[in-house]
Order: sequence, then structure tokens, then C-alpha cells
Amino acid sequence: MTFLLEDTVHRMTGLSARKFRLTDRGVIREGMSADLVIFDPQTVADVGTYQEPRRYPPGTDYVIVNGKVTADHGWHTGERGGKMLRQGKERTS
Repeated sequence: MTFLLEDTVHRMTGLSARKFRLTDRGVIREGMSADLVIFDPQTVADVGTYQEPRRYPPGTDYVIVNGKVTADHGWHTGERGGKMLRQGKERTS
């Protein structure tokens, strides 16, 4: 089965966020968390292997997590914008 790029991105973002009730993620809109991957669809590729699962994928220009540029052309910037997400409303421990 083949999916269009737009459908694939939607399945990995908006559809997943809705399924897990993450109300501030999954779409690009004012007031939402800015989790973005900027990539070239002509050159992006999965090059990870079982032996080297963390190989950086070519064609990925930037990774932005909660509005912070975390990766820039294959290099980690030192920013750590991530946080643990829980289904539905965030719970405090």
C-alpha cells in the first residue's frame, strides 16, 4: 500500500495526537506546541540499522521541539525542549 506524503505526515502527527488526546499537538496553529521536522521529501531517508539505530537521516534539515531548534542539519544544538507526554490531560505525580 502506498500513501501520499500528506497522508503519511497526517498519520504521524494530527491523527496520532488526536488518538492519544494530546490537544496541544499534531497541527501547526497559534497556541500549539511547536514540534516540527523540516525535511526535503526528495532526499529524506531512513539509514538507521539494528547495529546503528541512531544514525541521523539525510534530507532532514531541522528538528524543532517545543519551539527550540534541537537539530540543525545533522548536528544536535544542545537544546532540550522535550518533555514527557501523557495521554489526555497531563497528570502530576
